[in-house]
Amino acid sequence: MPTQSLQIPTEDGRADAFAAFPDGGEGHPGVLMYPDGFGIRPVLREMAEELAGHGYYVLVPNPFYRHGPTPLIELPGHIGEEARPAIFAELMPMIQAHTTTDRVLRDADAYVRFLTTRPEVGPGPIATTGYCFGGLLATHTAAAHPGRVAALAAFHAPVGAAGPDSLHRIGARVHFGHAESDLTPEALTELNETLDAAGLEYTSEIYPGTVHGFTMADTDAFNPAALERHWDSLLALLREALG
Repeated sequence: MPTQSLQIPTEDGRADAFAAFPDGGEGHPGVLMYPDGFGIRPVLREMAEELAGHGYYVLVPNPFYRHGPTPLIELPGHIGEEARPAIFAELMPMIQAHTTTDRVLRDADAYVRFLTTRPEVGPGPIATTGYCFGGLLATHTAAAHPGRVAALAAFHAPVGAAGPDSLHRIGARVHFGHAESDLTPEALTELNETLDAAGLEYTSEIYPGTVHGFTMADTDAFNPAALERHWDSLLALLREALG
């Protein structure tokens, strides 16, 4: 599986990124994959390669590039509950600094422009997906580029924080996979009513028995069955929207 380390020009500098794509040929559908708050690391590279193996060009940008290239902080091989407080004490200022609306939209413009001009990527629509706060970035990206983004998937992500105005601008097919610990049934009903009002073609559901971060194999939150459900949902969405 070919992979590359890349530099994405943005209005605020150059964002380092990781890409995985099928071996040989051009014209692959493009997928913009946003990492969770722990950033680009081996598990994200493995997930990008897994998705690329199904025929997609997968671009994973470093959302924290304004603070420096990946890795910004040293992470243990397994992120257990005892390590989280110290890690988030370092990460939260970066997350807060990089998730202002202006910065998110400027970066989204740069990432979409870069992805759609890669020689390996075909001229058709693209998809965006993300995990944790990366799912929120994916949602904002889909809302900002309704003519280019045909599929949006977000997992254990605070997608409701995008707000009704953003959700109403989305032109993509949508799948939201929520952690049971993140969203009550009542909150899910409220979110889905907003999606209904926006006229979206979507699935939005709580994955049973999951906690926040369930897709990430290097954390205590990891749930293998939920990860497989995530792959089934994501791949079905991409097949329907991108081919």
